[in-house]
Amino acid sequence: MGEQVRYGLIGTGMMGVEHLTNLAITPGAVVTALADPTEASLGWAKNALGLRAEGVQAFDSAAALAASGLCDAVIVASPNYTHRDVLVPLFDAGLHILCEKPVATTIADARWIVDRAAQTDRVFWTAMEYRYMPPAAEFIAEIHGGRIGTLKMLSIREHRFPFLPKVGDWNRFNRNTGGTMVEKCCHFFDLMRLIVQADPVRVYCSGAMDVNHLDESYQGERPDIIDNSYTTVDFSNGVRAMLDLSMFADGAENQEEIAAVGDKARLEVLIPEGAIVFSPRVGFRNPKAATRRVVEVDAAALNAGSHHGSTFYEHQKFIAAVRGEGPVEVTAHDGLMAVAVGTAAELSAREKRVVTMAELGF
Repeated sequence: MGEQVRYGLIGTGMMGVEHLTNLAITPGAVVTALADPTEASLGWAKNALGLRAEGVQAFDSAAALAASGLCDAVIVASPNYTHRDVLVPLFDAGLHILCEKPVATTIADARWIVDRAAQTDRVFWTAMEYRYMPPAAEFIAEIHGGRIGTLKMLSIREHRFPFLPKVGDWNRFNRNTGGTMVEKCCHFFDLMRLIVQADPVRVYCSGAMDVNHLDESYQGERPDIIDNSYTTVDFSNGVRAMLDLSMFADGAENQEEIAAVGDKARLEVLIPEGAIVFSPRVGFRNPKAATRRVVEVDAAALNAGSHHGSTFYEHQKFIAAVRGEGPVEVTAHDGLMAVAVGTAAELSAREKRVVTMAELGF
């Protein structure tokens, strides 16, 4: 089973609770502390822990949890805009850290996190669980294994439900989230970099708030978050990638559809269907030769969250890194780059122009 690892959780909302349900089925993981300033949120976490809540200490701040000496590793699942302040006492206490995406809401804060993570010998891991959905992981492995030849084009479609309600409605405003292209789409910009294996050069995004949240008002203020967009990213190796986002398409059979086209074949993955479709080039008017297989996901992993089992597999990798039994697969730098592309996309959508990564300092 490996040595026991004591976990703290900061931010006990919906994603925090998903982490708890996955730690419950992660061998050697023991939850010892929770931190959240909102009593109702702490109640959700205690309900998720059930009998395991006995003896788990609750705190109202990250600093108090960090000073308790109760934890070896801490998961940060607090609102996006709090991450930098939350991380200060965790870095100071020498704790292993799994920080939810986006790692920060601004490039400056993300750079600070990269610098602090470089100064510690502890694990810092940016939580990009979409990498760990089993069908997506196999899809990526096949591309890197050369099944489609040399990758030339990558397209990602997420057609999904609107943003859910959050405590204090923090996720309705760009100043708190970094903007939809950072908050939500950092996952996909991270996948692009992982799949393409190069860095982004320029970004063009066309997006707006057209359907969701139009009739909402919070203390007289209207939400300002993008609910649909098309984003094109050019990479340094010549590959181009595209993201098609709609947050008012919750009737779609598959929430995520990713297609990679190489010089020899096309490969798709469909989630939650779990299908991988391989379509080799056959020449004009020749019979198609597409094949389809379904990647199964462990039922316990599926039931422990709403991200197609990925949070479970992410935790297995993270705890291995904490024990010194595996590498850090998603670094603070990966988190920074995902924020940077999202920031470029937000700027591009607002100013209706191409944004180069160089003008953002990359």
